[in-house]
Amino acid sequence: MLILNEQAETAALERAAENLCVAARTAPKGKGQDLLVTAIVSGDEKKQLQSRMREIGTRDGVAFFLRDADNLDNAPVVVLIGTRKQPLRIPFCGYCGFKDCDALIDAGGVCSFNSGDLGIAVGSAAAMAADLRIDNRIMYTAGKAAIELGLLGDKVEIAYGIPLSATGKNPFFDRG
Repeated sequence: MLILNEQAETAALERAAENLCVAARTAPKGKGQDLLVTAIVSGDEKKQLQSRMREIGTRDGVAFFLRDADNLDNAPVVVLIGTRKQPLRIPFCGYCGFKDCDALIDAGGVCSFNSGDLGIAVGSAAAMAADLRIDNRIMYTAGKAAIELGLLGDKVEIAYGIPLSATGKNPFFDRG
């Protein structure tokens, strides 16, 4: 049996994506509440994600969405990590800038712990990619498109994408 480099590399990226999801899942979370949702997209779903990124870039006049969508051409796999918005109701917290969780909810704000936990999980996933020597970049743009498409479910309102690549030079840097 002959396995070409490209086939082996794509299979390795798919396994790595699973490891990134585990790294995100096991990252520490406020009050031990796990509000994260992870997903791995490739193939047609990745093309759908790119299409929405381009649509947002054109619709909203933000060129970096177009640039990032083009970058995904070099990423056979994209890991999505998002969080549901749910205040943790920690007494006397106020980290969100509101008096309490009820005021936060009334204003439509985001619990600081939801955002913080997502950031820790995304950082843990990116560190795993680095440990595996996988080219990657954290992209708000891919997360925004995933939310608009509902790829992580209708309760996820904050997300990031991490495209993965195995090439001779990281395609996600020196992007102009």
